[in-house]
Formats: sequence, C-alpha cells, structure tokens
Amino acid sequence: MTFRYGIDQLNLDIVCGIAEGTIKAELCQEAIDKINNSRKNVDIMASSDKAVYGINTGFGPLCDTQISPAQTHLLQKNLLITHAVGVGELIDKSISKLMLITKVHALSQGFSGIRLDVVERILKFIELDLIPTVPEQGSVGASGDLAPLSHLFLPLIGEGEFWQGKEVISAAEALREHKLEPLELHAKEGLALINGTQFILSHAITALKKMRYLLDLADVAGAMSIEGMQGSQSPFRAELHQIRAFAGNIEVATRMRRFFSGSQNMNSHSNCSRVQDPYSLRCIPQVHGASRNAFNHLKEMAEIEMNSVTDNPIIISSEEAISGGNFHGQPLAMVLDYTSIAAAELGNISDRRCYLLLEGLHGLPRLLTASGGLNSGMMIPQYTTAALVTENKSLCFPPSADSVPTSMGQEDHVSMGSISGRKLNQILGNLDKILAIELMYAAQAIDFRRPNTCSDIIEQNFALIRAKVAKLEEDRLLKPDIDAMISLVKTQALIVN
Repeated sequence: MTFRYGIDQLNLDIVCGIAEGTIKAELCQEAIDKINNSRKNVDIMASSDKAVYGINTGFGPLCDTQISPAQTHLLQKNLLITHAVGVGELIDKSISKLMLITKVHALSQGFSGIRLDVVERILKFIELDLIPTVPEQGSVGASGDLAPLSHLFLPLIGEGEFWQGKEVISAAEALREHKLEPLELHAKEGLALINGTQFILSHAITALKKMRYLLDLADVAGAMSIEGMQGSQSPFRAELHQIRAFAGNIEVATRMRRFFSGSQNMNSHSNCSRVQDPYSLRCIPQVHGASRNAFNHLKEMAEIEMNSVTDNPIIISSEEAISGGNFHGQPLAMVLDYTSIAAAELGNISDRRCYLLLEGLHGLPRLLTASGGLNSGMMIPQYTTAALVTENKSLCFPPSADSVPTSMGQEDHVSMGSISGRKLNQILGNLDKILAIELMYAAQAIDFRRPNTCSDIIEQNFALIRAKVAKLEEDRLLKPDIDAMISLVKTQALIVN
C-alpha cells in the first residue's frame, strides 16, 4: 500500500504505519498540482495592494499592519524565531515524527499556499530520519500549537535541533552533513507551518495507539481476577447487554464470555451459593465499556482532524483567503479530557480488584500468601496502585475548561488542548503500571485454584507471566517482579485477543 499525501484519507492504523515505516507515503502529481496552484494564488495576493491577513500583513494584534513585498521573507523568518518559546522536557521523537507526517498531509491538500519546495524538504527530513526536537510546554492550543510547531520547523531555516539517537544535534550541523541548504520562507509559509493542531493531534494519536491495547488488556486482567476469585459469569450474558445496548458494554461482555469459554475453573463452582460479586467484577462491561465508548469518540475526532486543514488563512482562490478559526484546538481538547477520565477509571476499577484479591475471600488466603504473619505476601503493591490511581485522579482536571487570553486579547479564548493531550498520555503511563500489578495478583490467585485450568487465552497469559515472575511462596523483593510485569505491559507482549 502507498498512501498519497493530500489525496487519501488517514486513519489511526495508516498514520501509525507511516510513522513506523510499514506503509509507504508519497506526494503524487495530483497533490503536487494542488500545492502549486495554491501557491500561485498566494503569490498573486502577496503582490497586491489589498491587505490580506497573514500574506502581506502582520500577525495577531498586528494584523492591521501591512508588510511590503521586500519585507516578506524577513517577516516569515521572524515568525518562526519569535514563536519558538517552548520550555520543559523534549517530547518523544515518535511524537515529533507524527507531527511532521500530519502536517505534510494538511499542507498537501492545496489550501495553505505553501511552496512545493518546503513540503518536499519536510518529506526529506522524514526520509533521512531528521526529526526535530520539540519542547513539551508552551502551547495554549488556540492559533494551533504555535510554539511546538515553530520548534518543529526551525530546522527548515537552519535553526533549532534534530534528534540523533538519544542525543540532539544542531540543525545547522545536520544540514551540512546532508548537504542541504536552509530554506528562505516566502509569503504565508511561516504562518502555514506554525498554525495548526499537529502537536495536540500527535499526542492524541499516541494515546489512541496505547489505549487501544490497554482497553483490551484491562478486560484480560479483569477476567484473570475473576478466575482467581472464582466469580460469576452471569453478569456477562448477552441477554443482559442486549437490553442496554451501549457498543462498548456489548463488546466487553462478548470478550469476557470468550475469555471464560472452556474454563474448568469457572465451571467448577457454577453451583456455588454466592448471589452477587462486587461491582469491580460484575460491572466490568459497564465500566470498561464506558471507557471504550470514550476511546471510540476520541478516535473519531482524531481521524477527522488527521484529514483536516488547520492553518490560517485558508486560500480559496487568487482573490479570496478566509481568515477563520480552524486552528482552534477545542474539538480535540474536550474529548481528550473526557478520555483522560475514561483511562483513569480503568485504573480505578483495577485497583479495586487488586484490593479484593487480598481480602482472603472465597477460598483465597489473605494477602495471597499461604504463610501470612511472618510474610506480608502481596499486601504492599496495592499501596502503589492506590498511589497511581490518586495521581491519575489529580490529572483528570480538564484543561479545556480553562482559558487564559493571549496576544493582547486577539486570541481571547484558547483550548489548552496541548495540556490535555500530554496529561492523557501521563495517565496511560500510570495505567500500564496499575494493570501490571493486577495481572501479577491475578496470576498468584489462579495458582491457588490449581489443578483447575482456565481458558486457553488465560492460560497463555498465565504462562507469559510465570516466565517472568515466579509464584510468591515467601516474602522477597517484589520490585523486580513489578518491573518485569510493567515491561510485559509496555511491550504489549501479553495476548489480548
């Protein structure tokens, strides 16, 4: 498959495939013609006496100041340099690469007025794995991600830095090594580069890719915990979920039934006298399902944004440029905040299942150890899940509910979506660890149900866990075990389907 920038439609799998190198992407002649035609329109407007925002005027509160054609190049250079004011740690190289890919797709649709040379230089950066460094803080997500995108494109003019392995190298040095001359930006080009939501979007893509696996893994962890508790299968019956037909709930209940299919352990207690399980077991379809619904909403919004043009102004013809607000990050910011709650809730209910497994109920020993007293068993890792759950709760404050005016009041309502995207990824990083500990607990509980066996998928995951973490017989240092479990989760080594 070859993806055509500016022509074909991106989705989550395609954009990740391009970033990972498994899908080829190129500029076709149709996109080249659209880029060149849009550029011709800008050149006509730039030489006109009529003021056109962003083409022959200043920016933001200086939009009423007209700029002469002779000053255009300096104006565009100054735009990148003055907006590159990001601070904090550098974002992952993979996120910077997604920013380049999604920006190329937006610029190639023929509404941004950028020259083909500039788009081809960005593609050359991707081809050579020259990925610019971008600080994580400084965007308010209103005129798009001005500061991050300025840092991303400083190397076009010979400024800024690139990643070189885990270190950084000056853009000037890297360009010399590859015999590339810095570009001189023309009218509208600086604005086309730094207006847009690609920082917010790339964080959303990164979160979606990770959360898709963690949603599936949360179901597996819940199923393993139910096996350990010898809980009831009744809450997952299809008849129950057909009469409250949320898509996420139905999907989770279907998966749970599959995870229990053929389980000797679950069938061994089908006639037990227990009437109900606690909510953290029997409400898994409702809670995990709600998180899936939020994930699906974010995926829908992000895939619209992947195929959108989010700079400003939009070039319609040689006589018309529309100055609007396509760069505003609110459509993504709000759903990123909602999805942060959804991700945090997966950790919240997982921690409750960890606590249940320690209580010594339904034939399990207290603290999941047969020799309690001298041994604390699995008591203390739940302290860690409790701490992580509370940290995630504190990260659920919605930045999109806030707005701080900027640009002398010209940008008087902002989305703060860049913070929303970063926080969702922080929450998912904590969720990795919470689910890792639940899986460790669930495997320990299942060991106490032997010689009963579970379904094939549960047994396969049990074997993967036991290959890294032995059953706890007597107290030992658990930090290596927890780290091994976190590695299994982060590398997506556990089987979820």
